[in-house]
Amino acid sequence: MSRIQSTFTTLKQQGKTALIPYITAGDPHPKHTVNLMHTMVKNGADMIELGVPFSDPMADGPVIQRASERALVHKVGLTAVLNMVKEFRQTDQKTPIILMGYANPIEAIGATVFADRAKAADVDGVITVDYPPEECGDFVKELQARDIDPVFLLSPTTEPKRVDLIVSQASGFVYYVSLKGVTGAANLNIEEVSQRVASIREQTKLPVGVGFGIRDAATAMATAAIADAVVVGSRMVQTIEASNDDNLLHNVATLMTELKTAVDAAKK
Repeated sequence: MSRIQSTFTTLKQQGKTALIPYITAGDPHPKHTVNLMHTMVKNGADMIELGVPFSDPMADGPVIQRASERALVHKVGLTAVLNMVKEFRQTDQKTPIILMGYANPIEAIGATVFADRAKAADVDGVITVDYPPEECGDFVKELQARDIDPVFLLSPTTEPKRVDLIVSQASGFVYYVSLKGVTGAANLNIEEVSQRVASIREQTKLPVGVGFGIRDAATAMATAAIADAVVVGSRMVQTIEASNDDNLLHNVATLMTELKTAVDAAKK
């Protein structure tokens, strides 16, 4: 059983929803990333989604686009991200780490090499936004052979037949994108999300995480009541962007505490 699967099992037994914050590796500076990861765990993160900086992040809105730009200024690429995970693992062997990124860096080194390096770094899951499930069967096999969970995105427009295809390849959990749009979009309709999550659960026993559009404690609590995981990205990155070296960790810790309190309160 992978760390991701084990974490969801434990949380379910406790009657809790997972909180998964997202940050872009290398933002605002590579020296901060591992400390940010530990700070998020200390203040309530059950898993961490770690973004791999990319020059053309098509699924991301302006906030995370700027984060990638800041990281790329410092030449943070896939190798640097994997090294950050290795450093994190020196003192944290428990928290699942999920890489989120795009196919180009993986294609540049090859799926087998990537899977080997991700395993060596002790990565637990991989989200590759622009790998369609119809074309990444070999990549999925490479990951699963190394006990790394391929996590796929589902959207409000994903048809039931395609949901079947996606969940047949996924493991760990599936990630429901709650909005038609990019990360950071507004106007989360919790009733629509609830109906869609219920529909997805009819087609898979995998946990369902929900992200995109969760921007404060209120939306986190509402989402936690209906999902197995709440993913918070743009709001985390906004907090990082608005901070400086002196208050960065404090500000992230404060936000994490607010979100964790809301998520835990949802099912009490």
